[in-house]
Amino acid sequence: MPEKISLSKKNMQIDTEIIKKPLLSDKTVGLINNNQYSFLVTKNSNKPEIKAAIEKLFNVKIKKVNTISQPIKQRRIGRFIGNQPRFKKAIVTLEANQKIQLFPEE
Repeated sequence: MPEKISLSKKNMQIDTEIIKKPLLSDKTVGLINNNQYSFLVTKNSNKPEIKAAIEKLFNVKIKKVNTISQPIKQRRIGRFIGNQPRFKKAIVTLEANQKIQLFPEE
C-alpha cells in the first residue's frame, strides 16, 4: 500500500524550493556507489516533503531519507564575530534499480 503524505497548504512549498542543490564532496561521491545521494535542503523541511520533492524532480523511487541539521558555528573576521549560516543535509537512499543522473554524460 503506498504511503500517504499529507502536506498542509500553509507549509506546502514548491519542490525546487525544498531541494537547494546536490552536495558533492569526497564522502558523498563515495556514497553514490551505495545508491545514496546527498542534498542540501531548507531548514524547515521534513522527511516526507523531501521524499516527495526528490521523487517528483528526478522520477525515482526512494527507500529511505536521513536528515542532519548542522549546528551553529561561530566565525570571526577581524574583530567582528558572527555565525555561519545553518543548513540541513538530506541523505537519500534509492531503491536497487534506481539512479539519479548528477553528472552529464558526453
